[in-house]
Amino acid sequence: MIATLIALVLTALAAPAIISWLGRRGFYLLAAAPAAAMVGVIVEWPRAGESPRLESIRWVPALQMDIDLRMDTLSAIMSILVLGVGALVLCYCAEYFDNDDSSSGPRIRRRVAGFGAQMVAFTGAMFGLVVSDNMIVLYIFWEATTVLSFLLVGFYAQRATSRRAATQALLVTTAGGLAMLAGIVILGERAGSYLLSDVIANPPTGTAVTVAVVLVLIGALSKSAIVPFHFWLPGAMAAPTPVSAYLHAAAMVKAGIFLVARLAPGFGDLMAWQISVVGLGMLTMVLGGWRSLREFDLKLILAFGTVSQLGFLMVLVGTGDANVALAGVTMLVAHALFKASLFMVVGVIDHSTGTRDVRKLARLGSTAPSLAVIAAVASASMAGLPITLGFVGKEAALTSLLDVDGFDGWQGPVSTAVVVFGSILTMAYTTRFLWGAFGRKVRREPSAAVARMHHPSVAFIAPAGILAALGVAAGFVAGPLGSLFEPYAETLPANGHELEHLALWHGFTLPLLLTVIVIVGGVGTFVVLRRRRRRLGFHTPPLGNADRIYDAVLRGADTVSLALTRVTQRGSLPLTQGVIMVTTIVVPTVALLIGARNRLDINGFDSFAQVVIGGIMIAAAIATTVLRNRLAAALVVGVTGYGCGMIFAFYGAPDLALTQFLVETLTLVIFVLVLRKLPAEAEARHSTGFKPLRALIGLAFGALLVVIGLYAAGARTTTPVADDLPKAAYELGNGANAVNVLLVDIRAWDTLGEVSVLLVAATGVASMVFRHRRFGAAPRVADAARFHGADPDAVDDMPTARTTWLRGSELRDPRHRSMVLEATTRLIFPTMVVASIYFFFAGHNAPGGGFAGGLTMGMALVLRYLAGGRYELGEAIPVDAGRILGLGLALSVGTALASVFAGAPALSSATIELTLPVLGDIKLVTALFFDLGVYLIVVGLVLDVLRSLGARLDIEETSTTAGRASAGADATGMGARP
Repeated sequence: MIATLIALVLTALAAPAIISWLGRRGFYLLAAAPAAAMVGVIVEWPRAGESPRLESIRWVPALQMDIDLRMDTLSAIMSILVLGVGALVLCYCAEYFDNDDSSSGPRIRRRVAGFGAQMVAFTGAMFGLVVSDNMIVLYIFWEATTVLSFLLVGFYAQRATSRRAATQALLVTTAGGLAMLAGIVILGERAGSYLLSDVIANPPTGTAVTVAVVLVLIGALSKSAIVPFHFWLPGAMAAPTPVSAYLHAAAMVKAGIFLVARLAPGFGDLMAWQISVVGLGMLTMVLGGWRSLREFDLKLILAFGTVSQLGFLMVLVGTGDANVALAGVTMLVAHALFKASLFMVVGVIDHSTGTRDVRKLARLGSTAPSLAVIAAVASASMAGLPITLGFVGKEAALTSLLDVDGFDGWQGPVSTAVVVFGSILTMAYTTRFLWGAFGRKVRREPSAAVARMHHPSVAFIAPAGILAALGVAAGFVAGPLGSLFEPYAETLPANGHELEHLALWHGFTLPLLLTVIVIVGGVGTFVVLRRRRRRLGFHTPPLGNADRIYDAVLRGADTVSLALTRVTQRGSLPLTQGVIMVTTIVVPTVALLIGARNRLDINGFDSFAQVVIGGIMIAAAIATTVLRNRLAAALVVGVTGYGCGMIFAFYGAPDLALTQFLVETLTLVIFVLVLRKLPAEAEARHSTGFKPLRALIGLAFGALLVVIGLYAAGARTTTPVADDLPKAAYELGNGANAVNVLLVDIRAWDTLGEVSVLLVAATGVASMVFRHRRFGAAPRVADAARFHGADPDAVDDMPTARTTWLRGSELRDPRHRSMVLEATTRLIFPTMVVASIYFFFAGHNAPGGGFAGGLTMGMALVLRYLAGGRYELGEAIPVDAGRILGLGLALSVGTALASVFAGAPALSSATIELTLPVLGDIKLVTALFFDLGVYLIVVGLVLDVLRSLGARLDIEETSTTAGRASAGADATGMGARP
C-alpha cells in the first residue's frame, strides 16, 4: 500500500514531463501506474478468515498521527474502483484531448500536462483515503481530494461557469470536511484511539459521541452530494468529461458512501444516524430522479441521476443490516461501472457533434451504432434490467429491505416503497437519456449536429465499452463476486436473517414483480412526461432551487461580515489595537477573579544591578509616552529591549540574552529604515486620542502579564520540565545547549512553523514595497549605469582621489559618507561573518545556533548597507533574497521528510561520527542541516528587508529627486545645453 502511494505520487510528479514529451499519448503511460496498482490489489485480495493486511509508518506518535494503512474487503473493493476506473479514464483522456487541444500552444499544452498530473494525484489521494486506518490521516487524504477536485473542475479557468462550479464544490465540501474534522477529534478522544478499526470494534457511547458521529456524517453527506448538499455536483459538470467520469461517478462522490459504510458496523443503530443517512438518502433519491427529468443537457441528466443513485447507495450502506449492506456494496460497484461509462459516452457525443442538448440530437443511433450499443448496455445496468450487475444489486436491495424491521416494523416497507418510486424515476430518466441522445424522434434524417459529426476512433469509445461490458459480465458471475463482498457484510448484524448470497436469478419472487413494476412505471412516466412537458411547467425554474439558496447564503455572509467589519474595524489602528488590548485585559482578569486562585509566590530581585536595570527600563517606557520625535521614541523603546536582555543574562540564560540583543538591534535598524521616510514628529491633525488613557491601558496590560506570570508560576505542583531538559538534550539530541536542541530537535515543529512565518513576513514586506514587480538582488556597482546614465565600464574604472574602503560607497552622495564608519566596517565585517559561522556551528553545545548566527550575519549586512549604501549591499551578497529564503525552507522541510523516508518520525535527528585526516574525530548531528535552514531564512529575511525598505526606497528617492531637479532646471531655462 505504501509502495502504491509512493508510485502514484512519483507518477504524478513525472506526469507534466511525460505529457510534454509524448503529447496526449503520454496519458497511456500514466495509466500504467494505477493499472499496475490494481493488479497488485487483486493479487493481494483479502481472503475470508484472514486478518486484514496492515502497514504503518511512524509519523507523529504523540498526536496519534502515524500513517496506518489497512486493506480489508471494503478497502479492496474501493481500491479496485479507484485504480481500475482511473486507469481507463486516463486512457480516455488520450483521445479526449485531441491533437488540436494538446498542441495548439504552449499554454494549453501545459494545462493538459498539469491536468494529467492532477488526475494521477487524485487517484493517489483516493487510494490513500480508502486504505487509511488512522482517522487524521484519512482526513488529510480527504481534503487532498477536495483541493484536487477544485483544480480539476476549474480546468477551463477562463470560463465563469467553471470558476463558479469549482469554488462552489470547494466551499461546500470543505465546510463539510471541517465539521468532519471536529467529529473525528471528539470521536478519537472518546474512544481513546484514532484508528478506525479500534473505534468500530469498540464504539464509544454518549451524547458527545452522537454529536461527533453527526459531524462526521456532515462531511460524508457533503462529499457524496446528499440533500441539502446535492447542488454542487450538477454544477461540477462544467468540468471536462474525464473529470465527471472519474470524480463524479467512481471516485470522489463515493468517498462519503465509503465512510458511511466503514462506520455503519459501529454506529448504524443510532437514531441520529438513521435520520441523517437513511432519511436524507431517500429524499435525495427521489429529488435527484425528479430533477433529472427536467434537464435537456445529457451531462446534467446523468448528474442529477448520480445524485439520485448516491441517495440510493446511502440508504443501502447506512441501514445497518448485513444483507442490505451486501446489496449496497454490489450497487456501489455497478454504479461506478455504468455511470463512468455513460459519462464517457456523453463526452464522445459532445466531442463529435459539438453539443449535448437532447433537442439538437436526432438519429444518432443510426449514425454511431457502436456508441448507441455501449450506451444501451450501460443504461440497462443503471435501470436495473436483467443480466446486468445493476439488476443483481437492485434485486438484492429490494429483497433485503423488505426484511428490515426497524422502527417498530415500518422501516422496511417505507424504505422499499421509496426505493421502488425512486427506481421508477431512474427508469424514466434512463429512457429519456437514451431517447434524447440516440432516438429517431420525428426527424427523417439526422439533425444538423449529428450530420456534421466526425466519427470517434475505436480507442476513444473503448474505455466506455470495457466498463459497460464489465457491468454485464459481472452479472453472470454474481455468485463468485458476492463471495468476495460478503466478508464486509458479515461485519454488520443480520438481524435474525441468514446472509443471502448474490445470484443473477432467484426465481419468481416479490422483488422480481417490483422490478417489472419499475420497468413499466418508468417507461410510462417517460411517455407521459414527454407528451405533457409544457403542461407540467418544466419550462420554468424549479421552486426552492438550491443554487439560489447557495447564492443567498453567500450574500448573507457578505452582509453580516460587512456589518461586523463596520462595527469593529473603523480604519484606526490605535482604536483597533486598543480594543484588542482592553479585551485581553478584561477577559483574563475576570477569569482570575472568579477562579480558585489562592497560590501566589513573589520573589524579589537577586541583586542591586537588576533593580537598576529595571528602573532604567521603567524610565525608558515612561519617556516613550512623552517623546514627540518618532526616532527618539523608537530608540528609547529599544532601551527596554536591551534591559530585558540584561535580565536574561543575569538569570543565566546567555542564549536568550544573545538573541534578545541581536533581535533588538535589528529591529531598531528596521525602525530607522522606515522612520527616515516619515516626518520627524507627528502632526497635530494625526493625533491618536487621549494619551493618559492609552498609557493607562498599557500599564494595565503590563500589570496583567506580570500577575498571570506570577499565578502561573505559583500554580506549578510538580517538578518543572526545565529541570530535565539539559539531560534530555544531551541524551536525546546529542547537544549540551538545551535551548538549541529544544529548537532544532525536541520542538522542531514549532521552529519550522516560526521560520515559515518569517518567510511569509519577508515576502509580505517585499510585496508592499515592490508594488509592480519583484526585483531580484540589490543593485551592484556594475548596475550603477542604469541609474546614472553612465557607461558601465566607466563606472567600474571610475578614478578616485581618496582611499576607497568600500566599493559601493564611491557612488553615494559625499554628504552621507563617513570615512570612520567605512573603515570600521571594512575591519569589522569579516569578524562578524566569522562570528556568525562560529555561532552556527557552536550552537548545539554552546550559546548560539542557526537563529543567532543568522542574526549576526544579518547585522553584518546591515553594517555594510549603512556604511556603503545600496550598491554595497549588492556587493556583499549578489543573490536574490527570495532564493536564500527558498533554499532555507527547502533545507528545513527536507530534513523533516528525510527522517520520514528513513523510517523515523518527522524531524528526528541522528548522530554521524566521522574520523577525518586533519580534523580528527567529528560528531555531526543531522539537526545541523535543519539549523542551516533556519540560518539561511534569517539571513534571507534581513537581506529582503534591507533590499526593500532600504535599497528599493533609496532608488525611488533618487529618481524622485533627480526628476524634481530636472524639472526645476527646465523651468529656469538652465536645463538646456547648446
